[in-house]
Amino acid sequence: MGQVLKKISWVFIVIISILLLVIAVSFINHRIQFNREAVLLTPLGTMVNVNNHRMHVYAEGSGPRTLVFLSGGGTSSPVLDFKGLYSKLSDRYRVVVVEKAGYGYSETAAVYWDIDTILEETRSALSLAGEQGPYILFPHSMSGIEALYWAQKYPGEVTSIIGLDPAVPEAYDKYPLPSKFMMGLTGFGARVGITRFFPGVVNSSPAIKENLLSEQEKGVYRAIFYKKTQTSNMNEEVKMIADNARKVAEGGIPEVPIYFFISDGGEIPLSDWKEQLMNYAESAANGKYMILDCGHYVHDYEPEIIADESVKYIEGL
Repeated sequence: MGQVLKKISWVFIVIISILLLVIAVSFINHRIQFNREAVLLTPLGTMVNVNNHRMHVYAEGSGPRTLVFLSGGGTSSPVLDFKGLYSKLSDRYRVVVVEKAGYGYSETAAVYWDIDTILEETRSALSLAGEQGPYILFPHSMSGIEALYWAQKYPGEVTSIIGLDPAVPEAYDKYPLPSKFMMGLTGFGARVGITRFFPGVVNSSPAIKENLLSEQEKGVYRAIFYKKTQTSNMNEEVKMIADNARKVAEGGIPEVPIYFFISDGGEIPLSDWKEQLMNYAESAANGKYMILDCGHYVHDYEPEIIADESVKYIEGL
């Protein structure tokens, strides 16, 4: 029995040693690649100081309306993710992308990620970058909650919400969120560079897969992905989303015009995702929607349709 236990102990030690070696090699490679990629990580827009951390605000174009794009949870590079859509709108309007703490070029920061903090940081970043409302909000996925709360709390600042498969509060009543352990494990893997051994993950990002970016922009996207995947802010956002959604649900449906572009729901782990968004839009005082035969990142899969429809809708407001 003693010999068996000794063998098991040695096997365990060998396995742990191999794992530690893999982690060490991965981390060293990660740091080396970071240094090489530094030249790619010059912010494309304006950096502003919000609550003692720097946030990135990108803007282009000009026009009578200002469109503000808000990314979904875990989207590493919002500026590049939305590019396929906003580049088709910036010849008519001012388009702005706000990257929250822990996203894109913005710094990761120790902030309490309740819905009020998220919204006030977005508003502050826009103001400090010189942008002025009222705004037409283009939220994707989880940011649908922020956009709806914005319209509830500051209705004078929101002309309309054009949702890109946006989450509505009811979705988080039963949305299967990842556990804290799983988020911690994947976050650790990202920080030590394990994700670099699986390039298919970043290359499956819709903005890359749909060829909406130049080769140089794809390189920047990958560099940001390896730096800003499963950040502490992203994980905190997931932990807080159910509470944030409940608060927004209590405020009711905001009285602003709403137009939702809804995916086929196939990439969402909720069987009634599509129906929830349809019902929400139908319940709004001035709501409409369009069902698209594509995945969750609707702005990457169908940018032409969304751009054309958005222009017609905005001109009719």
